[in-house]
Amino acid sequence: MALTPLDRDLLKRCLAKQPGAWNDFVDRFLGMIYHVIQHTAHLRSIVLKPEDTEDLASEILTQIVANDYAVLRQFRGDASLATYLTVIARRIGVHELARRAAAREIQPPADTPEPTDEGPASGIERLEEVERLLSKLPSRERDVVRLHYIEGRSYEEISTELNIPVNSIGPILSRARKKLRSESRGTPPVAERNLKPPSKE
Repeated sequence: MALTPLDRDLLKRCLAKQPGAWNDFVDRFLGMIYHVIQHTAHLRSIVLKPEDTEDLASEILTQIVANDYAVLRQFRGDASLATYLTVIARRIGVHELARRAAAREIQPPADTPEPTDEGPASGIERLEEVERLLSKLPSRERDVVRLHYIEGRSYEEISTELNIPVNSIGPILSRARKKLRSESRGTPPVAERNLKPPSKE
């Protein structure tokens, strides 16, 4: 479906930063963005609270206006603007959901108080902790975890990129999660603890 005259005019007004253009853009496409977020979360079996959906929608809109509307300037009009924005929203949504899932997978033990500061700095620190823990995994496990949780790749995409069987990816992620949780708690994985010889009484 080609670019409609209405969307062509709206796009032109936004790029020219005309008064009211961005509000019109949001009014036209916000519902679609919400739908993409909810559909993407559903496909990944993630339950979102209303505030999570709003937060992700805000992030998508922020990235659309970033760098002087770079996302809109890259649009070539080969498809409808809605189709183009659906692809953009899904890509950003998958990436953000994957980053959040990775942070949750290695969160501290339940008896550790959660930090109250949820500002930008705490988010950066959490991602830095993810990277630190990933560096402790063997290279193959690290690659699979990074592609799945950080980049939001599907099992099929990971299988193709790393040339490994699809049915091996689930077990690899499971082992990696156990190692990451143990590392975040400062204790060796169960398999490693069982290798130690029993003490002689």
